Amino acid sequence: MHTVNILRNGVLLNPKLKSSPGRLVRNFSRVASYNKKFQSSRNYSSLNFYNRVSSYGGSFQFLSRQVANARFYSSENKNDPPEDDPGVKDETPLFSSHLPATVAVPEVWPQVPVIAINRNPVFPRFIKLIEISNPALIDLIRRKVKLNQPYVGIFLRKKEDEKSDVVSNLDDVHQVGVFAQIHEMQDMDYKLRLVVMAHRRIRITGQFIEEEIETGPAETDAERRRRKYRNNRRQKNEPEGEEKVEKKKPILDQVLMVKVENVMHDKFQQNEEVKALTQEVIKTIRDIINMNPLYRESLHHMLAQGQRVVDNPVYLSDLGAALTGAEPAELQAVLDETDIPKRLLMSLSLLKKEYELSKLQQKIGKEVEEKVKQQHRKYILHEQLKVIKKELGLEKDDKDAIGDKFRERLADKQVPQAVQTVIDEELNKLNFLESHSSEFNVTRCYLDWLTSLPWGVTSEENLKLDDAQVILDEDHYGMEDIKKRILEFIAVSQLKGTTQGKILCFHGPPGVGKTSIARSIARALNRQYFRFSVGGMTDVAEIKGHRRTYVGAMPGKLVQCLKKTNTENPLVLIDEVDKIGKGVHGDPASALLELLDPEQNANFLDHYLDVPVDLSRVLFICTANVVEHIPEPLRDRMELIDMSGYVAEEKMAIAQQYLVPTARKNCGLSDEQLDLQPEALHSLIKSYCRESGVRNLQKHIEKIARKVAYKIVKQESDSVVVTDANLSELVGKPTFKHDRMYEVTPPGVVMGLAWTAMGGSTLYIETALRNAQRDDKSPFGSMELTGHLGDVMKESARIALTVARNFLVKYHPDNTFLNTSHLHLHVPEGATPKDGPSAGCTITTALLSLALGKSVRPQLAMTGEISLTGRILPVGGIKEKIIAAKRVGVTSVILPEENRRDFDDLPAFIRENIEVHFVSDYEEVFKTAFDQESFEEFEEKEN
Repeated sequence: MHTVNILRNGVLLNPKLKSSPGRLVRNFSRVASYNKKFQSSRNYSSLNFYNRVSSYGGSFQFLSRQVANARFYSSENKNDPPEDDPGVKDETPLFSSHLPATVAVPEVWPQVPVIAINRNPVFPRFIKLIEISNPALIDLIRRKVKLNQPYVGIFLRKKEDEKSDVVSNLDDVHQVGVFAQIHEMQDMDYKLRLVVMAHRRIRITGQFIEEEIETGPAETDAERRRRKYRNNRRQKNEPEGEEKVEKKKPILDQVLMVKVENVMHDKFQQNEEVKALTQEVIKTIRDIINMNPLYRESLHHMLAQGQRVVDNPVYLSDLGAALTGAEPAELQAVLDETDIPKRLLMSLSLLKKEYELSKLQQKIGKEVEEKVKQQHRKYILHEQLKVIKKELGLEKDDKDAIGDKFRERLADKQVPQAVQTVIDEELNKLNFLESHSSEFNVTRCYLDWLTSLPWGVTSEENLKLDDAQVILDEDHYGMEDIKKRILEFIAVSQLKGTTQGKILCFHGPPGVGKTSIARSIARALNRQYFRFSVGGMTDVAEIKGHRRTYVGAMPGKLVQCLKKTNTENPLVLIDEVDKIGKGVHGDPASALLELLDPEQNANFLDHYLDVPVDLSRVLFICTANVVEHIPEPLRDRMELIDMSGYVAEEKMAIAQQYLVPTARKNCGLSDEQLDLQPEALHSLIKSYCRESGVRNLQKHIEKIARKVAYKIVKQESDSVVVTDANLSELVGKPTFKHDRMYEVTPPGVVMGLAWTAMGGSTLYIETALRNAQRDDKSPFGSMELTGHLGDVMKESARIALTVARNFLVKYHPDNTFLNTSHLHLHVPEGATPKDGPSAGCTITTALLSLALGKSVRPQLAMTGEISLTGRILPVGGIKEKIIAAKRVGVTSVILPEENRRDFDDLPAFIRENIEVHFVSDYEEVFKTAFDQESFEEFEEKEN
C-alpha cells in the first residue's frame, strides 16, 4: 500500500519509520506518478495546498504541490512507474495503520463524526494534522474507517481555552465547518493521529445518535493487544469499589456525530469587480511572498500557475484567508460567508493587514540588522586597529597598557612597603581576569585609587613669619589671637624643621569669618586647601569609605581630598562640626575621632582602600557655632579658638577695607560712581546690622551697589553719593528703631546682658505686683514667670527670690513685701527663647528695686550667676556682652570678679569709655546698683 510521506520540519511524522533518503525520494516520485494518472482519468481540478500541520491541536499547515483530490488508499497497480533502483524493493510501510480503499469522495454525506479544534479553522482543499485523545471519539473514528467511511467534520470551537476533542453541546462550536477525508491514520495507543484533507463546507443541522455500535471487521492481533493495553490503563484509573459499566450505549453528554448539509456558495458572475478583487488578492499574496520568505518556497510553484488560479475566485478567497494569521473569529467569518465577492473582500482585508504587519516586521528587522551591522563593523575595525598598533609597537594589549599606566604613576612616589605589596598582588590578579568581567572593573578602579594617592608627595611650606603675617593682615581685619596662634604654629615648625598636623576649632557666631580665615591660613602656609561640610551628615561611609563589595563603592572624604590636592600635607577644613547628625548608617562623630586624633591618624584605615594612610601631616581646621553641641570626646581632641563678634568700630573698618571695594568690583562700579559715606556706614551698622558677624552688612552693601548700578544703566544719574539722608531709599526702613526700651528704668526693672549664637544682646528684667490687694487667707507670697524662659533661668529666678528675701530680712526686717506679695516676673520679647544662669544677680536686683520702690542708677547693666548664699559666679561671653552694652550706650557694667581676666584680654578700643565693676558678693552689687546712701540706711536700720 502506497502512502504519502508528510514532513514536519524535515522529520517524518511517524517516529517508527526508518527509511533512507533515497527511498523517501522514490516514494514522492511514486505519488507524483499517481497524481498524473488520477488527473488524466478523472475530472478533478488542479489544487495547490498550503497546509499548517499542528501537533496537539496546533496550526502549522503544509501546502502540497499540485496534489489532486485523489485517494491514497488504492492498492498497488501493475502499471506503476519503476523506481530509481529496480534492484531494491521498498516494502516498509509509511504508517502503521491500514486504511481501506475507497473509490471517490461522496458529494453528500449526511452524518459525520465531529472534531472540535482551536485557534485556526480548516479551509477546503487544505491538509491538516489532528491528534485526538478522547476514547469515545477514537473508537468511533476507528470504527468508521474500518467501515470504509473515513470522513469527519471539523468545526472551530467558540472558546479557545477548552482542550477537549469533543463538545457537550452544539452551541460550543461554530455551525459552519468543513467535510474532511482521513488520508492517514496512526494509532498511538493513548491517542490517534490523523492527516485529513478538507473538501467542502458543511453546516450542522442537528445531533446524530447511533442506537447500536457496529462491530466491523475482526480484530487483528496487533489491535487486540492495543485494546487490552487501553483497557488495563482504564481499569487502573477507575476508583475501587465502583461497578465497571461497559459503554455499549451512546454517550449522551458528548456530541460525537452530527447531521450536516453542504454549504453552497451563491452564484456569481466573473464581472469586473470580481476580476479586480481576484487580481488584487493575487498581487497582495505575491507582495507577502516577496517580503516574507516563510511563504516563498511553499507558494512559488502554485502562483506560477497564474491563469488557472485567477479563474478560481472560490479557492483564492480561502487561500488568502489561510495565509494570514488573523483572529479565529475573522477566519471563521470568511468560512461562513457564501457570497464570493464579499468573501474575496474579506480575504483581501485580512491579506492587507498581514501585508502591513510584514512591512512593519521587515522595517524593524532592517533597523535591528543595520544597528547590529554598525556595531559589528565598529567592533571589527577596533580589533583590527588594535592588532595593527600592536604589530607596529604603538600600543600594547589592554591589560599590559593598564598595568604600565599604574606603574608609571608610582615611579616618582615613595610607596610604603605594605601598600606596594597590595598593589603588586592586585596587578597580578588583574592579568588573570577577563576584561569584560565585573571583577576586572572593580580591581582596576581599586588600583586607580591606590596609585593616584600622593604617597610621599608634600608641598613646600612657607615657614617665614613675615610673609605669613602680611597675608593674614591682607585678608582679615583684627583676629589678633587667631593670627597669633597661626604664627606660633609656623614658628614651632621652623624650629623643628618638620611640620605636624594640628586640629584647630574656630567657634563663634555666623558671619565672623571662620571659613574665610581657614582659606587665608592655607595661603599663608602655602598648603593646598580642601573643604567639606559635615553638617547633617548621617552616613559614616562619607568619612571611612564604603566596602569594595558594594556597588558604587568609593573611599571617604579624606582619601578623596588627598587625590584631589595631590599632596600629603593639605589644609582640610571640616565645616559645621557642631551640626553633625546620627543615622542608621553609623555615627559620623565617632568616625571623626580616629581622623582627628594625632595619636591615631598616622595609620588611618579607610574601608575602601583597606591600607593604612598617613594623615599626621594634614592640618585640620574645624568650625562650629556652639561648642556645647560638639560631642565631648571629639571636642577633647581639638584646640578651641573663640571667634567672637565685631564691635561697631571693627565693622566700620571691615566695611571700608573689604566689603565696599568687593561690592564695587562685583557690580562693575568705580569709586566715583559709588561713594558710601562713613556716616551712612555707621547708620547701616547701628540701625540695620547689629548682629555679631558682617554677613548681613555685606548683603546690605551689595544691595546698595546693585541699586546704584541700576540707576547708572537707566541713565538716571552718573554717580551716587550714599549718605545718612538717602540711605533709607536704597535699603528700606531701619530694622532697629530704638536702642533701649527704657531711657530711665523704673523701680523693679533692671537691664541685663545675655549671650546668643548671633552675638551679645541686652535684655530687661521686669517685675511687678500681680495682685495689689493682699489676701489674708494666703499670707505667703508667690511669683509667676513669663517670657519663654528655660528651666535653668526659672531656677535662677527662684534662687534670686530667696536671696532677695534673705537680704531684706537681714537689712530691713520690717519689710515683708517679698514674703507676702504675689509677684510677676517677665522678660520682654516673649517669642524669643531664653535660658542660662547669667541673669541671677539681675533678677535679684530687680526684686529688691521693686520691694524698696527705688530705681537703679541710670546707664547700668549687669550679668552674673548668683548662688543661694549671695555669691556671684563667673559667666561666659564677656566680649559679646560688653559689645552689646556699648552698642546701646551703657556706661557702667557689673561683672563677676572671676571674669576680670576675660575683660583684660579684650582689645583696648572695646574697653574704652566704659566703667566696669567687678563683684564677688551681692552686697557689692547692691552698693553699685543703688547709691551709697541707700545701703547706709540699711546698715543703720540693722544696727
